[in-house]
Amino acid sequence: MRYCVHSPKRLRNKARRFVRCEIVETEDFGLTRGVKSALGLTQVLLAAMVWVFAMTAGLQAGGPVETSIFAVQGVDVDVTSTDAAAAKNQALLDVQVKAFFQLVGRLGTPELVAELQAKLKPEDITPYLRSLSIEQESSAPGRYIGKFTVRFLPEPMHKLFAAYGIKLPSRQGDPILVLPVWRGKEANQLWEDNIWRKAWLELRGEQGLVPLIVPLGDLEDTEAIDAEAALLKDPIKIEAIRRRYGAPTLLLAQAQLAEGGGIHMFIEGETEFGKVSYNKIVTAEDGNPETAAMNGVQTFQNLLFKAYTDNAAKVAAEEAARRANERQEIAVSVPFSSPTEWNSIRSRILAAPNVMGVDVSSLSFEGAVVRLVFRSGLESLQENMERVGLRLSQYGENWVIQPL
Repeated sequence: MRYCVHSPKRLRNKARRFVRCEIVETEDFGLTRGVKSALGLTQVLLAAMVWVFAMTAGLQAGGPVETSIFAVQGVDVDVTSTDAAAAKNQALLDVQVKAFFQLVGRLGTPELVAELQAKLKPEDITPYLRSLSIEQESSAPGRYIGKFTVRFLPEPMHKLFAAYGIKLPSRQGDPILVLPVWRGKEANQLWEDNIWRKAWLELRGEQGLVPLIVPLGDLEDTEAIDAEAALLKDPIKIEAIRRRYGAPTLLLAQAQLAEGGGIHMFIEGETEFGKVSYNKIVTAEDGNPETAAMNGVQTFQNLLFKAYTDNAAKVAAEEAARRANERQEIAVSVPFSSPTEWNSIRSRILAAPNVMGVDVSSLSFEGAVVRLVFRSGLESLQENMERVGLRLSQYGENWVIQPL
């Protein structure tokens, strides 16, 4: 199976069809400067997966940007056991459980997390696992500390969420590159360590329904664009950094300190599903600007997710409406006992809503095979048949119409 790892210069654009919309929330914005047990084969397979992906990650200069919604990065484990090897083996099991519930919380609800924690055992989670890779690790006698990226199988996860009434979009949105500019008192900062850049990095938005990618800040990035060029929206430099990461669109995310330990954030740009203009002052209960910054980026991500899912639902509804008006045909068997009964059934079929025609393919003393021409989909056709006293049922690969 394949998994999605995006690196600078390697991320392919994928065309999507979206309804246009805008994300607009405004407040005044001042422009100041300024992740050995008894499990046998399972354990061996886990170890093999970890080794392969650890080797692969080492070949990715600059570090990979993982964008699958079923991947969880930065999952920490700290395990003690009889020796370091036993501790690591236990960590390989613990990390997938921890990542699984993080993923359920991210894509589902806190209530679903609590329900599944009470219901599932660690061995119930293993079948959902796709792979593990090591981000960082260290060991000592009887102890193992590691940070992992954990990937889960898309189809089983879709089925799991669907079983609990959560329908996930069939596809992610296109990745968006985010340039976080901190407007400090002394200078504007794009690549330097600050609470605004830290908030975006700790969001780990790459795995969201709409992947949010923060540039690495390596030498090539810093040479491509600086804070002032970003604020001036220099078209050549903006395009250079966007093309380096292969993201179809880019958001400029500015922030500065606000009164009371808050953060004033202003995010603007174009996305595949519309224009973004987000202008907000956010605060935290503890009065800490760092907490406020984290709250702000999380709130913005949630808003972006909602815009994406709303558009996806709208497109799906439009597609369903378009298909409902398309001409459709199916072969149907119509058993009867006499010509009179045949004529009666045929009349009722033609009287059903959205039935356009009944073309007879074969006719005998015991029944007929017809081509039923209709609009609005099979489920709707079955409902319409019931309205005229007929039942349209499927037996194996064959459709049959009979009186109720």
